[in-house]
Amino acid sequence: MQDKSTTEDCDVVIVGRGPVGATLANLLGLCGVRTLVLEREARSYHLPRAVHFDDECMRVFQTIGLADAILPHVILSPGMLFLDASGKMLLDWSRPQTLTPMGWNLSYRFHQPDLEDVLIGGLARWPHVTLRSRCDVFALDQDETGVRVRYEDLSNGKLSEVRASYVIGCDGARSLVRRFIGSGMDDLGFHERWLVIDVLLKRARDDLGDYSLQHCDPRRPATYVRGTGSRRRWEITVLPAEDSNEVAQPAKVWELLSRWIAPEDAELERAAVYTFHSVIAQQWRNGRLLLAGDSAHQTPPFLGQGMCAGIRDAANLAWKLAAIIGDGASADLLDTYQSERQPHVREFIELAIRLGGVINTKAIEAGLAAGQVRENAPVKLQVKKPLLGPGLALRDLPLTGHLAPQFMLKNGSRGDDRIGYSHVLLVESLPRPALPKAGMKILTSDDSEGIGPWLREHGIIAAWVRPDRYIHGTARNDAELDRLIAAITPPTHVPSAA
Repeated sequence: MQDKSTTEDCDVVIVGRGPVGATLANLLGLCGVRTLVLEREARSYHLPRAVHFDDECMRVFQTIGLADAILPHVILSPGMLFLDASGKMLLDWSRPQTLTPMGWNLSYRFHQPDLEDVLIGGLARWPHVTLRSRCDVFALDQDETGVRVRYEDLSNGKLSEVRASYVIGCDGARSLVRRFIGSGMDDLGFHERWLVIDVLLKRARDDLGDYSLQHCDPRRPATYVRGTGSRRRWEITVLPAEDSNEVAQPAKVWELLSRWIAPEDAELERAAVYTFHSVIAQQWRNGRLLLAGDSAHQTPPFLGQGMCAGIRDAANLAWKLAAIIGDGASADLLDTYQSERQPHVREFIELAIRLGGVINTKAIEAGLAAGQVRENAPVKLQVKKPLLGPGLALRDLPLTGHLAPQFMLKNGSRGDDRIGYSHVLLVESLPRPALPKAGMKILTSDDSEGIGPWLREHGIIAAWVRPDRYIHGTARNDAELDRLIAAITPPTHVPSAA
């Protein structure tokens, strides 16, 4: 009898089980999409990697029903300060400690293995989502009807295959899926070696502070990051003449850390040299193969937006896949994925590069678009999130391509929990004529007192919000509302997460 694993079919295969792959799998699970996740490693990488995510990411985690499970593992970040060689503040990027319009805080710190455990654990809720570890994908063969995915079970050497409608590469910077797509990379010009040092404090060192600190010292730029619990991180520039292996040896590491801590203060958890890159894949899709996360883009870490960009990819992609697989939408819908996401992520990467220039040169660029210079004071940095690139949004209308706020409902719950991962029409009162399509959620002022004032503030009477919380289109009057309603196609309709 032939083993089932060699003959099975599924809707989507995700290659890679990191935060992006696991988030995408949870979203697809929420949509009822049959999903197989194939991961080469036996378990999550145990050392810290990403350490920050934002309010938009937490909103995605809320959508998949895991925000409450993640909250005990995070701390709020007060922000980041840029200091010159003498310790004088050059740039103040403080983060408000109040909730943003997303319904969450602007900046969270976390330990990546903790987050991955929650995301992977969440997959058990979906009987149609399967995770297989120690499975190394080595071949992808696509035709007009699907993709043949061949992989090796590294635990026993057995070769298996599965047929899928789509394959998503969440397999990192050295992505196999990207190689099968045949995509080159656009190089945005930033490639630097940095020594990343993670330590566990042995005793309290409150003087290190909770702010992230960018030491803009031209002799050797460095970054300090407060992690969760006793975790602290330093990222220190490796000079051109230094050997990557030698600079990561304990004696050299403690010499570099000596201005902040000594061996009696902390235990070294990891010290390794990484090259920070700034690249974007030129082609995120080839037929039934797609990319998300680091396989599609890599950014220097100075904005803390690397993983965040991948989570946004997942939120943008999952509902489109579900619409095609479950609702019969045209596969051309996937053409809007790269066109919407690529300009968004490019803007973040370019700002991260500019901040890297500040760290390395000690100069505050006069044209730093997000900064406002004050007399005898540091530049105050306020980063505005980019808009979606061209795609599905109905252009030339107010707010299209912006993120919609999350409204609190009159019963005290969050609006997204009512909506789920679905399209929603925000209106002051039920539109007349009634919506012609089933499945579109509606929130009115009867549900939330905040909706009416928000609509009036922006001079609109309705807003169509997509499952990824971006505004698809708005209406300023009854005629535009009629056109907006006429444009509504049967949307992906899934329940809110349990």
